Amino acid sequence: METTEYDVIVLGGGAVGENAADRAVQGGLTAVIVESELVGGECSYWACMPSKALLRSAQVLRAARRVPGAAQAVTGELDVPAVLARRDDFTSHWKDDGQVKWLDSAGISLVRGHGRITGPKQVTVGDQVLTARHAVVVSTGSDALVPGIPGLREADPWTSRDATSVKAVPRSLAIIGGGVVATEMATAYAGFGTEVTVIARSGLLEAMESFAGEMVTDGLRELGATVLLNTETKSVKRVDDQVVLELGDGSTVSAQEVLVATGRTPRTGDLGLETIGLKPGSWLETDDTLLVKGFDWLYAVGDVNHRALLTHQGKYQARAAGDVIAARANGATVSDAAWGTHVATADQQAVPQVTFTEPEVASIGLTAAAAKKAGYEIRVVDYELGNIAGASVHADNYKGTARMVVDEKRKVILGVTFVGPDVSDLLQAATIAVVGEVSLDRLWHAVPAYPTINEIWLRLLETYGRP
Repeated sequence: METTEYDVIVLGGGAVGENAADRAVQGGLTAVIVESELVGGECSYWACMPSKALLRSAQVLRAARRVPGAAQAVTGELDVPAVLARRDDFTSHWKDDGQVKWLDSAGISLVRGHGRITGPKQVTVGDQVLTARHAVVVSTGSDALVPGIPGLREADPWTSRDATSVKAVPRSLAIIGGGVVATEMATAYAGFGTEVTVIARSGLLEAMESFAGEMVTDGLRELGATVLLNTETKSVKRVDDQVVLELGDGSTVSAQEVLVATGRTPRTGDLGLETIGLKPGSWLETDDTLLVKGFDWLYAVGDVNHRALLTHQGKYQARAAGDVIAARANGATVSDAAWGTHVATADQQAVPQVTFTEPEVASIGLTAAAAKKAGYEIRVVDYELGNIAGASVHADNYKGTARMVVDEKRKVILGVTFVGPDVSDLLQAATIAVVGEVSLDRLWHAVPAYPTINEIWLRLLETYGRP
């Protein structure tokens, strides 16, 4: 067997793994990525990029139809084959030549194949044994969870990968689930003209503020989708060219395809975790430096640690992990003054997220319920976005809601949620306010430009009350 030694071995060459390796190399270390599929990973080929490409065209068409003058100019319907072709361009037609070229330019080595941990600081890929001088970073991501609904697996359901890489749009699609993937794909396929039925065990987007799920439910129904809430799927079977779902009340739903979007499971089942005392198939619990608890050489970044299953948070973790590995390799200790730049503290209460539904949902930090559960004394401030002058210019009959959750003792913002067309553009200001713990007194001096939807910040402050 050939043995090769590096400072850092990264298992998984997605966007998260790339960032971890890059930061380690920038810190003066050598790094190798082990990847069994495409360099660039889930986000580049089956998740973030293709899904948003699928959503964008119909979103632009709806936006134009909301503005007189532009609406009259829109005379045709969505060109679905053109949307799929644009999606193919964003995925580089599922080829990773460009990503591999970037690895080479960044000084990061690549080993193709399935890597397994075979001992402390040791990874085996086929006949090759890789040894790490300092760290092994697990960045293998997650897979779609297929629940144990009778007949579901046998019905050959779609997962998110199938939904984002489809070559032809089905006439009808049933979606089991009520989270981000379920609602985004319902929005995309409803925009294509597919007959969409969403089947959710409770409400939509349950982890968010309740009004977000309610407004997205209304939005999907306005697009023509059927949304069944508080509904159990009892069984699934494929009959000829249809999938038949039996629901909890005995009724059935038939569709050409069924998408299961009920959560994620860690991709750690065949990583050799048992060789180092960990359970295969488990999430890897880490501290804020992304070090797996109980180890001084094993790190976990991205979905696999279950801290925040979002690409941007995984990349944030990866930057922290790469920096901390380099710092430790160079003799840094926890007491060093610069250590604060090497920790992923935002994973706890300051996670931003955009759900690209109709309407969009943009949120940061704690919901009102989560803040109360955490023991904060809070005040909730709501305001209708449609009452903002900039919103009325943006689109006729603009509908949207904003919520600010305030820590009453410290007079800082714990969380913000926006629901409405194009609210993703409002999120970074909210993120800075939450992460920076900017006082409400100081926020009065952050004057929003008029007439933009950012004026919502002034209205939220006025509703809360002047200092």
